[in-house]
Amino acid sequence: MSPKVTHADVAEFAGRAVNLPREVAIAKRQQVNTLRSRLKTHIADNPGFSLVKMLHAGSVAKGTALRSVNDFDVAIYVERDDAPVEEAKLVEWTADRLREAYRGLLDPSQITPGTHCVNVHFKSTGTEVDVVPVLYEGDPDDRGYLIAKDAADRTEWLLTSVRLHLDFIQARKNVCKDDWAQVVRLVKWWVREQRMTSGPGDEFRFKSFMVELLCAHLLDSSRVDFTDYVTALDGVFDYIVRTELRERIAFDTYYPASDLPAERVGEIEIFDPVNPKNNTARLYEERDRVRIVEAAEAALDAITEARYATTKEQAVKCWQVVLGSRFRG
Repeated sequence: MSPKVTHADVAEFAGRAVNLPREVAIAKRQQVNTLRSRLKTHIADNPGFSLVKMLHAGSVAKGTALRSVNDFDVAIYVERDDAPVEEAKLVEWTADRLREAYRGLLDPSQITPGTHCVNVHFKSTGTEVDVVPVLYEGDPDDRGYLIAKDAADRTEWLLTSVRLHLDFIQARKNVCKDDWAQVVRLVKWWVREQRMTSGPGDEFRFKSFMVELLCAHLLDSSRVDFTDYVTALDGVFDYIVRTELRERIAFDTYYPASDLPAERVGEIEIFDPVNPKNNTARLYEERDRVRIVEAAEAALDAITEARYATTKEQAVKCWQVVLGSRFRG
């Protein structure tokens, strides 16, 4: 029996509803580049200025952004010895320096401190840029520290590198041109659909970076064929259901496996490829793991049912469980 919903159907849906259009991404990146260029000039003209550089970051920079993205992430590297180390003070301090750097380009009211980052708003286009401060000590690979909270709500410093993260993602895109990133976006879309149907106080948690790392693991281990989107999504959900997300996911790209913790350090373990001490799922609880597994099981069942559907209409209804009501097949 030939499938009623095929790779081509899912690819068409992705192009129509899921993917951020290339021309939109280019236009938004140009606005970010305006910020980067102006900051670079200000730094050159003001020796000793505490901001060091600004780098593209997040899903837009990685090429894994959804059409629904409404902000763009950048990292602002700041001299660690000059900056406060309490998060709220660091964000306010960074906002003050951005207002100084962009004087004449942006109104001060367009630069506002948030909980974890500074928001820069472009009035002309409505573009929102989230600027995340990274404490920097001059590492040539752009390693630096994010200020974050641990499970006990204590402040901790997380080692990261925007540049190495981008290189990590690009290496997987080079291995599986177009298709790997497309499956990542489809899984992120599935997560978005789960969140949209979550009830108040019952948020579905599965952050984008974890999705990217999960799919990177499945590519690296050749567990999933990413060139067929139906097969790939089936494989991703099957992996989640079979392992119940109890299998440790880590990478030896930038550090040896021996640097990882010897004991289990969370309900889900998906380690940052740049920092062996950073389990990206460190704040996830057992109920979060169970929610993801149950949702993946429902998606896997729907894909299986669609495979044996006798009509296209039945198959499409099954796939709407996975990709939402906008999927038409």
